Amino acid sequence: MSVGVEGRPSDSKVVFYNDPRIRSLFFQFLLLAAIVALFWFAYDNTVANLKKRNIAQGFAFWDVEAGFDISQTLISYSAASSYGRAFWVGLLNTMLVSLVSIFFATLLGVFIGILRLSKNWLVANLAMVYVEIFRNVPLLLILYFWYRGVLGLLPEPRDSIKLPADILLNTRGLLMPRPIFADAFLYPLIAFVSTVILGAVLFWWARRVQARTGQRPKAGLFSTGMIIGLPLIVFFLSGSPLSFDIPVQGRFNASGGMTLPPEFVSMVIGLTTYTAAFIAENVRAGIVAISKGQTEAAQALGLSHGQTIRLVIMPQALRVIVPLLNSEYLSLTKNSSLGVSIGYPDLVNVFTGTVLNQTGQAVEMVSVTMLVYLTLSLLTSAFMNWFNRRVALVER
Repeated sequence: MSVGVEGRPSDSKVVFYNDPRIRSLFFQFLLLAAIVALFWFAYDNTVANLKKRNIAQGFAFWDVEAGFDISQTLISYSAASSYGRAFWVGLLNTMLVSLVSIFFATLLGVFIGILRLSKNWLVANLAMVYVEIFRNVPLLLILYFWYRGVLGLLPEPRDSIKLPADILLNTRGLLMPRPIFADAFLYPLIAFVSTVILGAVLFWWARRVQARTGQRPKAGLFSTGMIIGLPLIVFFLSGSPLSFDIPVQGRFNASGGMTLPPEFVSMVIGLTTYTAAFIAENVRAGIVAISKGQTEAAQALGLSHGQTIRLVIMPQALRVIVPLLNSEYLSLTKNSSLGVSIGYPDLVNVFTGTVLNQTGQAVEMVSVTMLVYLTLSLLTSAFMNWFNRRVALVER
């Protein structure tokens, strides 16, 4: 027995139920057990209700004939294909519209964000008006605007609007020249891939030299010329193995080329203009976060405004911008599910819509769709986290 601070005896041993570690483990176990019990109750209740209503369970429907067509397919599909094939068509359509929209939203957002900081009063305020409009209007209304208010008012195919590069615009969507690749196109493709790999090696070598000596070899211009020039030389030496099927406007209809449906075009324009407003603010915030002393130092060294932005400001601003871009890309991918409102055949429309209505298996459909979006979000986050580590500044 030992004597406490106030002269009272105290035991050296602590009763097990007073041990903080044991109590912590006990309450964690109780919480885990409660969560497991809750999920088990929900699962058991769902199974019982499905049996009571004679609704099929499981994924036996996966290989059943779908019996419906899909307007836009990246892989071969017909009404005789299976529900599983329809799932992949919807997933690929979702990934396509998301990737294309992310690309254009990034370009437009960076451009608008830089314009927001322009010294020209008119340019800066026009950029601000764009951001405030598209950032504060619901995306669903923006999609309806482009689909019903713009593309829905286009002329019929026989009165198509002719755009440069043999592009036609009408109610059927955007008709563009379709590339036709000959067998010999493989040679310039191999040349392009080879020069890209060689350019990446040169870029890595230049960074190593810069880290060791402080001087960066001028490998960028050489790599760019090599990546563009060598494939072009091989292309012409191979007999120009590329031709185009040009869309032709007929008396009653337009034929030829490839068609981008109005639903796809509306989705890309809507997601791009909406997300670009948020990206623009992220870019502006990242640039503003850089001390003005950096700009003054660059100007004192004789750098132009463009060089200052490209070589001094943006590399540092990326530390702020990239984590924010992760959230915007995740939101864009999930927002693509709104395509069901204008008839775009994405995963939600095809799988959670048509397939669910025909099979009645809501639990399986919704669960698979949720798992797909969760997977896409985790993959996007993993890539952006990797990219964030790549662009992070290393303090010496």
